[in-house]
Amino acid sequence: MPLIIPKQYKRKLLPETTEVAIKMIKDEFQRRLAEDLNLRRVTAPLFVLSGTGINDDLNGVERAVSFPVKAVGDRRAEVVHSLAKWKRIKLGAYDIAPGYGLYTDMNAIRADEELDNLHSLYVDQWDWEKAINESDRNLDFLKETVRKIYNAVKETEQTVYKHFPHITPRLPEEITFIHSEELLQRYPGMSATDREGAAAKEYGAIFVIGIGGELSSGEPHDGRAPDYDDWITPNSDGYTGLNGDIILYDRILDRSFELSSMGIRVSPESLRRQLDVRGCNDRSGLAFHRALLAGELPYSIGGGIGQSRLCMYLLQKAHIGEVQASIWPEEQIEECRKAGIELL
Repeated sequence: MPLIIPKQYKRKLLPETTEVAIKMIKDEFQRRLAEDLNLRRVTAPLFVLSGTGINDDLNGVERAVSFPVKAVGDRRAEVVHSLAKWKRIKLGAYDIAPGYGLYTDMNAIRADEELDNLHSLYVDQWDWEKAINESDRNLDFLKETVRKIYNAVKETEQTVYKHFPHITPRLPEEITFIHSEELLQRYPGMSATDREGAAAKEYGAIFVIGIGGELSSGEPHDGRAPDYDDWITPNSDGYTGLNGDIILYDRILDRSFELSSMGIRVSPESLRRQLDVRGCNDRSGLAFHRALLAGELPYSIGGGIGQSRLCMYLLQKAHIGEVQASIWPEEQIEECRKAGIELL
């Protein structure tokens, strides 16, 4: 996406006050998230060893930042893209019972990211994972979990309003669920991003179900790796997929605003099918995949929620660089400065 400069943008908080508000939002939201989903905080790695299958492959094309580790014979380690697989391993290692889970602060570097209002080299998110029963692997359970997360966001929005009454709430009372195939049928001829934007603008907040599986167009709505979210299992709405994205409408940028990617994780059966569909059967020999296929990892649901993105949205900022420190092209910094957008 090109850089968006909103007309007559006026920041709601000075940088110093913004820093205070950021801490307030992070403290408040993670407390509510942990209470609503029965999660406890754990410590997470910044990097993992290459070749173990633990790192998240995202869309399968992003390069991980990597480096040799002298102490282990120059084996390469790579900065995590997310902790989707690592969290599931920890659920099993800590023997966490169904209905309970963990969350952590995940920090990543995505060197191939196209930098704009929402995308940065630096990614910070709450990565969470919850153990479930096999019987919970259904669309109703997914929707119930999404509603709990959305309510935590709304409650945090109210906290911001109480402290800063000039930042008025924008979120609708309820989040709307819609399958990616329904979006395709409703908005023919549009790109996936434009379909999301149209639906988000109409409803204010949506959860797009079924990210990664092939649609009637022959293409997926968006890319997903084959070995964490389940995008191939049929669900009760007549389509496939037990995952999705929480997407809000941002009036400041007049565009869709992805806040979270999440889903019910693959079972041994759906992992085999998804590896086969993507032509990745060679991964079945990796440590993570061997354990999952052998039934040694718990059934789970999980996802990531952008920390800087949540702060950006709730504080009604125009650029993610207003709530996080990162690197930006000089021309982008100057263009933002002229518009009154001060990047940290």
